[in-house]
Amino acid sequence: MEIASLGDSALVVRISNNFAETKEPSVRDVLAALRAIEAASIPGVTECTPAYGSVAVFFDPAKLPQHRESGEDPFASLVQRIRAALMRSVRTRAAGRRSRLHEVAVCYDSEFGLDTGAVAQHAGLSITEVVRRHAAAEYHVQCVGFMPGFPYLSGLPRELSMPRRSTPRTEVPAGSVAIGGAQTGIYPAACPGGWNVIGRTAMRLFHPTANPPARFCAGDRVRFVQISRAKFDRAAA
Repeated sequence: MEIASLGDSALVVRISNNFAETKEPSVRDVLAALRAIEAASIPGVTECTPAYGSVAVFFDPAKLPQHRESGEDPFASLVQRIRAALMRSVRTRAAGRRSRLHEVAVCYDSEFGLDTGAVAQHAGLSITEVVRRHAAAEYHVQCVGFMPGFPYLSGLPRELSMPRRSTPRTEVPAGSVAIGGAQTGIYPAACPGGWNVIGRTAMRLFHPTANPPARFCAGDRVRFVQISRAKFDRAAA
């Protein structure tokens, strides 16, 4: 693992940079590192946030232990404490919580699959086969970000990988299921976006008043279930 500064009040613990190959084991590594750092209760650390292949550690510089007599650098001391916490948990693989499986009902009709034809052409497959392969895979939530509740999902079949759109849309409808590079994801709310939209779900991914507000969290598993337009309309009503 590499630990590097992230401004003057945060650092990043990098665990994996290979997004295309990142699978569930790397998710477990990220969560194990997150819990190890949190459990260490390091003075001055205010928050830890997991990402796709890393953990960001935020701290208050004024609250880091000062060692004026020894002349020890407070930042270097923080890094040493983090490394010690990670070494103590090197065998941990996020055993504290079982991985949840979410089934997400998706309508892949052409009205919702705005870019399915482009994905099919890029992959050299039929639209029907693109939908079949996308729905047949099992995905892992690597992190939640970009906007509240947006899950970044690994596990996309390699042949469906496609670069983001050269010109992003000014508005992607809420519930849109899309492909961006080697990942797939779901837009919790209408917003600008450049991923390739292939379907839509009526599932609500973010509830501001719920606890927790986001339906998915890092380490969860996701499977997409193809449904008809009629079933989508009933679910969305």
